[in-house]
Amino acid sequence: MTQTLKIILGSALITAAALKAIPALAEIAPAPVNVSIVHTSDLNLSSDAGRRQLDVRLANAAREVCGIASDSDLAGKKQVRACRNDVLAKARAEAQPPVLVAAAH
Repeated sequence: MTQTLKIILGSALITAAALKAIPALAEIAPAPVNVSIVHTSDLNLSSDAGRRQLDVRLANAAREVCGIASDSDLAGKKQVRACRNDVLAKARAEAQPPVLVAAAH
């Protein structure tokens, strides 16, 4: 009887160790990245109209990159707004042509 219990206990410990090791062995996939390229070659960025059009394009690209959240999801709305603000700030700081990049939310 004690030999049987030792075998059962040993098997249980080996199984538990194997199950605990599985997540550590799993390969972690990188988070998907959303990218939007804003074309500026047709804009005169030295004019107010050209800069306004660039801002419109950047805002549209930020919406595309960051996505939307349901009106009932207040936390999601806040995350999307923060993502758009971050993406726009980065894009405006970038050299030409602006490229918008954000992690998926």
